[in-house]
Amino acid sequence: MEELQIIIKNCKAGKREAQAKLFQLFARKMFTVALVYSKDRTAAEDIIQDAFIKIFDKISQYSGEGSFEGWVRRIVVNTALERYRRENKLYSIDDYQPYEEQLSYNDLIDNISANELMEIIGSISPQYKIVFNLYALEGYSHKEISQQLGISEGTSKSNLARARKVLQDKVNEMYFLKKKEQSAC
Repeated sequence: MEELQIIIKNCKAGKREAQAKLFQLFARKMFTVALVYSKDRTAAEDIIQDAFIKIFDKISQYSGEGSFEGWVRRIVVNTALERYRRENKLYSIDDYQPYEEQLSYNDLIDNISANELMEIIGSISPQYKIVFNLYALEGYSHKEISQQLGISEGTSKSNLARARKVLQDKVNEMYFLKKKEQSAC
């Protein structure tokens, strides 16, 4: 931890070597975060580039309180959201219906890898994906999501419900395809 504090101090002083070290320490992990919020690897790379420019520009604002990685992650997520708002429009959905939990399939979870699950999440529509990621992965409330994206809480809830339904359908489809393949062998 002491090494990280020295790197942060040197970054605050504008030292390029420290900035390079900081980038090396966090770029890979933050790329994974950016990839969750982007449509492809190229977009995630752009998010990381923009985020690290902000990190180096605002590092003097980091007080040392709390997790530095959490501070960096928040900048990456906010950069991804800014990019999303610039490139996409979220439309309000007035026909919000609460999501009803479906049966849990333990076999499903046992048979799907994390990579397959991330691929499924990546395949849903952008407006559902962004709300799902903010709610399920980042832990934002619907109120916070609505403020971040400039949508109503009902739209946030509706988009989450629809994302869950689409994900559930895709996971079920994948599960039944795997079951069919296994029984064919």
